[in-house]
Parts: sequence; C-alpha cells; structure tokens
Amino acid sequence: MTLSFLKNVILALPGVVTVVAQLFSPVMSSPSDFQTPFRPDHLVTEYKENPIGIDVIHPRLSWKISTPDRGWQQSAYQVQVAGSIDQLISGGQLIWDSSKVTSGDSVHREYAGPALQSSTRYYWRVRVWDEADDVSDWSNFAYWEMGLLEETDWVARWITPDWESDSSVSQPALLFRGALNVTHAVRSARVYVTSRGLYEMSINGQRVSEDLFTPGWTAYHTRIQYQTYDVTDLLQQGSNILGVTVGDGWYRGPLMGGSRNHYGDRLGLLAQVRIEYTDGNVEIFGTDEQWKASTGPIQMSEIYQGEIYDARLERQDWTRSDYEVNDWQAVRLFDTPPVQLIAPAGPPVRRIEEIRPIEILRTPNGDVVLDLGQNMVGWVKLTVDANGAPAGQRIVLRHAEVLDADGNLYTDNLRAAKQQVEYILDGTEHGTVFEPHFTFHGFQYVAIDGYPGDLTVDDVAGVVVHSNMQVTGEFETSDARLNQLQRNILWGQKGNFLDVPTDCPQRDERLGWTGDAQVFCRTASFNMQVAPFFTKWLGDLSADQAPNGSIPPFVPDYRTNGGQGMGATGWADAGVIIPWTIYLAYGDERILLDQYESMQAWVRYMHGRAGEDLVWTGDFHYGDWLAYATTDPGYPGATTDTDGIATAFFAHSTGLLAKMSRVLGRVAEADEYEALRARIVEAYQREFVTVTGRVAENTQTAYVLALQFDLLPESLRPIAAQRLVDDIRSRGNHLTTGFLGTPYLNHVLTRFGYVDVAYDLLLQDTYPSWLYPVTQGATTIWERWDGRRPDGSFQSAGMNSFNHYAYGAVGDWMYQTVAGLDTDSSGAGYKHVNIHPHPGGNLTYAGAAFDSMYGHTESRWDYGNDGFTLRVTIPANTTATVRLPNAANREITESGLPVEQAVGVTSVDVEEGDIVIGIGSGQYTFLTRN
Repeated sequence: MTLSFLKNVILALPGVVTVVAQLFSPVMSSPSDFQTPFRPDHLVTEYKENPIGIDVIHPRLSWKISTPDRGWQQSAYQVQVAGSIDQLISGGQLIWDSSKVTSGDSVHREYAGPALQSSTRYYWRVRVWDEADDVSDWSNFAYWEMGLLEETDWVARWITPDWESDSSVSQPALLFRGALNVTHAVRSARVYVTSRGLYEMSINGQRVSEDLFTPGWTAYHTRIQYQTYDVTDLLQQGSNILGVTVGDGWYRGPLMGGSRNHYGDRLGLLAQVRIEYTDGNVEIFGTDEQWKASTGPIQMSEIYQGEIYDARLERQDWTRSDYEVNDWQAVRLFDTPPVQLIAPAGPPVRRIEEIRPIEILRTPNGDVVLDLGQNMVGWVKLTVDANGAPAGQRIVLRHAEVLDADGNLYTDNLRAAKQQVEYILDGTEHGTVFEPHFTFHGFQYVAIDGYPGDLTVDDVAGVVVHSNMQVTGEFETSDARLNQLQRNILWGQKGNFLDVPTDCPQRDERLGWTGDAQVFCRTASFNMQVAPFFTKWLGDLSADQAPNGSIPPFVPDYRTNGGQGMGATGWADAGVIIPWTIYLAYGDERILLDQYESMQAWVRYMHGRAGEDLVWTGDFHYGDWLAYATTDPGYPGATTDTDGIATAFFAHSTGLLAKMSRVLGRVAEADEYEALRARIVEAYQREFVTVTGRVAENTQTAYVLALQFDLLPESLRPIAAQRLVDDIRSRGNHLTTGFLGTPYLNHVLTRFGYVDVAYDLLLQDTYPSWLYPVTQGATTIWERWDGRRPDGSFQSAGMNSFNHYAYGAVGDWMYQTVAGLDTDSSGAGYKHVNIHPHPGGNLTYAGAAFDSMYGHTESRWDYGNDGFTLRVTIPANTTATVRLPNAANREITESGLPVEQAVGVTSVDVEEGDIVIGIGSGQYTFLTRN
C-alpha cells in the first residue's frame, strides 16, 4: 500500500486526528528518502496493516522487499519497536531492538521484547541487508495496538433489559443507551464492545465502524469476540451518548432445525470506553445499571427469516444528549455464563460493493422482479419516496437465487427460510434509504411488492457483503467458459465466507460445514487472503471439539451435546487438513502449534474408532457427499464405501500430522505418526485392495483417494490410475465424484500422466461436469452437478443450493496445473515458487497471478508464431523452479538471451523431456522456439 493510499484510508476512519498527526508528520519517511535500490515495505502485524485491539502477546511482523534487481535475497534484518515515532527515530527509548539477525526470513518474525501492555500502541520499523551485506534505509513506520489482555482490564459489566420477554418467538431488536462526560481535551479514545446477539454501535449518532454482524459468530458457549474501535474523533466536550442496537443473530435466533435460544435466551451488551486526556490522565466508562433500554423500529431480525422494520417506531435522535428517555426502561446486570473474551483474529464483515439491477421483470405470476445479474450475498438497498402512501403501507422484498421454468420466483429450495425483508412506511419518506441490519440473503432476483410509485433500477442496489479479505489471486485463459468458472468460484467464496465458511447463504442452514471448508481451503487461499479467517474459525473448531477428540460436522456447533456427524470422516479431518493448507500457503507455523493438541486428539479418536486392526468401520459418515448417482442401469451410480473412505482419511490425516510434527521440531511425535500411518496403509491394502489393483467399490473416488493419499503399493499405482481413466472414458469423459473425491481428481490424473484426461473433464460441458452449470447461466458454483436440468426442472428442493463452493475446489488445479503456479512444503508460503504449466485443452494462453506474503507472483503462458512463451514474476527474497514443458533439445531464450546467460538464472537441467530452470526473484520471459 502506498503512503498516499494509506493516508486516505486512515483519514476515512473515525477518530484518527492524533494518529494522522503523528503518522504523517515531517519526520515520516517517504519513498524518496531511500538511497539503496532495495527497501522493506508493506509492513503488517498478524497479517494486518496497523491493527488495533489485538490480543496476540507475541505478534508476528512481516514485510515485503521492493527492488528492481533480479535474484535479490535478504541476508539479515533488524526490527525496532518503540512507544512513539519520536522514540523510534531517536533510538534512545526503544522497547525492543532485535539487533541484526542473520536470516532470510521476512514473514512471521515474532516480537520478542518485554511483555506487552493492554491498550498500548507500539510503533515498529525494519531494515534489511542483502547478500553483499549492504543495508537498506529504515522502512516507513507501522504500528499495532493491544486490546484488553487481562480479565481485570474489564470494568464494564454485562447488562440486559430489566424486563421479561417471550424468547420462544422473535422479539424486537433492543436499544441500549448510555452517557459519558468528557471533561478535558482528549488525546485518544477507544471503545471495547461486544454483545450476546449482534450489535451496531453509535456515538453521538455516528457509527463507530463499518463492520457488520459484530461481534461475529464464535463458539459462544466458550468464547465471544470483542471489537476495538478508535472513537477519538467521535467524542465531544461534555455529554456524549452511546447507542447500541442488539438483534438476535446467531446467538438467540433460530438455526437449522428451527429451534431458538441455542446459546441463551437473553440478549446482552458489554461496552467499555477508555479515554486518555492530553494531560495524561485516563478515564474508563463501562456498561452498568445507569444505562437504559428500549425497543425501536426493528421488530424482527433473524438470519434465515429476514427483517421487519417499522418506520413508525423510529426513535428520532435517540443518541443525542438532549433526547428524553422518560419511556425507556432500566437495565440490570447480567449474570452470564463465564466465557473467554477474545480479540478478532479474522477480518470483519463489510459491505464490499454494490450491484445495480440489469433488468426489471414482470413474472407470469404478476410479481415485479429485479434481476441483479449475479447470484450474490448481502441485501437490497432500497430508496423510497412515500408518494402519498399512508403510514402503515408495507413494502415486502422476497429474495431468490433463480427463476423457475415459467419465469417465476423460485423459493422452494430455501426450505423454511423466508429471506424476506419488510418495511412499514410512516408516510413521510422522501429519498429515504432502507437497508436491513442483522440479516443477509443469497439471491440474484428480488421481488418487490407494495412499492409506492414507479420502481426503477436506480431505486435498487444489491449490497454485497462478506468478510473483508484481500483478493490475492487472478486466473485467466483463452476459454471464456473457464474464465466464467473462475468467476463462479470466486463469487461462491465471497458469498460463503461471511465470518464463518458456510456451506450456503440462502436456505435455513448457512452453517460452517467442516467438509466443505476443507475441500475448498486450498482454492480459497489462492483467491483471497484467508489465513486470518481460518485462524479464527479453527479456534472455534478446537473450542467445539468433544473431549473424546471428535470434531463436529459444522463449526461453530450450536448443539450442546453433539449429534449426528460428530467425527465424520472427511469433515472432521478439516481440523488437520486446513492447518496444513494454511501453512503451505502462508508459511504459518503458529497455526500448526495452536492447533496441535486438537489435531492430536482427532488422530487419537480415529485410532480408537478403528481399533487394533486400523480399519475404521461401522460409524456414520457423510461419505463422498452428493456423488453422481442414477437409476439408469446403463450408467451405474458412484457410491463409495464409507469404511474405505474413513480408513483412507485416517491414514491421510495421520501422515499430515507427522509432517507438521516435523515442521515444529517434534521429532519423536513425527516418527510415531509416520509409523502409525505405515500400519494404516498396510491395513487399507489388506481390506480394500486386490492383488490386481482393483480398489473396493471400483468408483472414481475410491481410486482417487487411494492414489492421492499414497495408499497403494508402488507397483499397483499405474494400474489403479489406468482403471480410473478407463472409468472416466467409459462414461464419455464425465466425472462421478462427490465432495471428497472431486478436489483431488484432476491432481491424481496429472500426477500419473493423464493431464489430457484432466483437461477433458475440465472442459466437459454436459452433465455431470464443472462447465455444465456455466452453460445454464450459473454465476456461482452449485451444490449439485445438476441443480437445474436442461429442461428447466430442478433437483430436489430439499438440497439444491445454487451457491455452494465445494465443487469449486477444482480452482486450485487451475492455478497449479493450467497456469502452473504453486509452492511446496520445502519453501512453504511461496518462499520457494514452483512454476510448471501444463498446456492442453486447445488453450492458446493461460495465466495466474498471486500476491503471497513475499509479493506479486505470476505465471502466464501463450502460444505464438515463435513458439511457447512463459512470463514469470518472482518477488524479492524468494526463489523459483521453472519447468518448461517438452522443451528438451529446443532453443530456449530468456528476454532474448540464451537461457544459460540470463541474469538471475541459477541452474538449467533436463528432466523427462522438460527443461528445469532455477531462478531468483525478478521478471522473466522464457521462449521455447518452435
């Protein structure tokens, strides 16, 4: 991020006058100050730029290196931390100075100074040395700020209204109102706030943040997030009013199954304001019995059902100090069950963009329906003029993903979810904008009933909301269908990464299904920066893990005593697979350490269920969920035995735990898990594999898992791979895999030399295939291969989401194999990059870009008149291995020079007909002449 852009971002936030003054004073370094041709920039703490309110007691610091030079490597670094920029510049009152550390590491460098203090800001900078021992100038300054680290830091108390309500049915959202008096000039002010339910907070009528659905969904039984906001600029001398609206949300609202109050039957608020005056004194205000409570216009707000907003019940100016609260009621202290209050590790949910409708339709049923042109997640922003409509007139918005074959709104697949918003007018609306507060919908179409006057597309906007993750990946080819598939994958991720990785965003479910998350995690990590997102979610997975080590099928798990799906293979394995995936993508060892006990407990659980023979049989599992199945005798179904799947994942997770143990230096545990995995593999072969290489059930998924997880003897692997290919060819180049087999299918084919078959599957456009939904106009990934049939009819409404990212797991193969961009465990986090494109499928060009923790990485290839061109970008302080396909005995140049003479090229070898080139950082253009 450039300095000017950072300044604009900071200035756009509330309450940052003192921060801006300090950050952008004349002593601030600027790019023009740097004298060396290399410098560190893009400083982040725990993946975030200048975070406030963190509770990591040893924060990790990362930076990137900007340099035009090829082959640049960091040989050492120095980090300094101080309590102010002046102290950092002078160097006389440093809190921590790492001194010169001989290391090439520039990501996740752990703060190792004195214990950090609550509510304290720390400024830091870094400089680096190259391999010639030349040193850069100091970087620009960055900072992090601690939240509340000790339970005793909280002086606020949980409060709840002092009245009883029927929590068995929906209730109006609550309004909480409190006052504080500012007596002196304010240097800085922070609010620390959370709720039982979802909250929106304002001070003196201004929102404290753009964050949505706070405090987020966590394992509320054990941990609740609180947010920290800089409110310096929102406070005024004298009286200040804090107003908080709290809705049911996930805490008290109905969840799948329809029952309510899973975490409690009373909503509550906890808020604390810390003010530091310019004279150095500190004053703290917190929620207590002096606050007041009431209700307002939000008469119902639920995740599944939607929202009812009655404008006649608005309390105008209720956050102004001169507002009369005569009809407001008292609050009482809330004796809440003990939970851990934690700072958010993941990104907040934000409104990301707005989409205008592309068309207004009149359906055969007479509905006025707007088509947004994109299946999205969020809500509709509606502008209303009363136009003489009486007070009490209702505007009703009904949301749906698709239209049926007749062109009417199709909502059967929502099951019990209404996805409906209702606005009740007070008759005075003039350019009034209505938006819901505590609900979201999955939709492309919205029917609007009761709108006063003529509705135009300018009156409506689709507000796209999701967790605010940086987009890091880009993929493109010469085939427009594949480009649409990539867009569908990305939109599926946007729509389902809303604080938790949900399965779907529209029906009465929207849960953090573990199986869906683990199969998609690798693709997700290409598309967006998801490490903080999954760090938060894995914390909840550990919190909801049963004492016996079993892991629920969805996280957070609102059920108090477990239930169906506990310990389901391929789902619960998310507790092992996702940490490993995050390590590969981001080089994050701490996530392995944080999840280590959870992973061990899961492997112990599987071992216990499998018993001494190590074959896991008899338990309930979801299996290869939604695999292709048919009653057509000429096209048999593809149901794979769950015992074989369970044993395969038992071996796989045990092997991954062995690898992670070795990364963490736990040699004894690594040896133990490797030995256990070897015994599981032997048991798998005895139970599920014939001497002729046939895997039990003889399905595509059975072969895929056996080959992907290395469960077969070396001699039988080519035979099994051929059986897999034969099955695919016999079905006219169609897949039959479900949730567990699909992510690995093309990887296995590529590994065993059948990349042409993988391309045939990728480019297949008849059912079942990835491109079939594209031919049907899909703009997201479907739950089923045939959610909508060619005749316009639908699959079973009970399970037919049109925004379900699991089958989008093919995206990582597109990045890794089609474009050829990947990393590996030897250089995790793209410290070492592998560039190995596999042209095929009649594509004339393909490419991908990825912004790693080190910087911008690209692999783009095309066929031209001169031959095969591969353009590569490798960020500073990393290396790469580039593999040019079928290039042996052909002329190869880099930027016009023989490849051996090119600057930055460190090695050139021949392997299996390919040319393998070692390179350092920089931009390269390789040409393999015809």
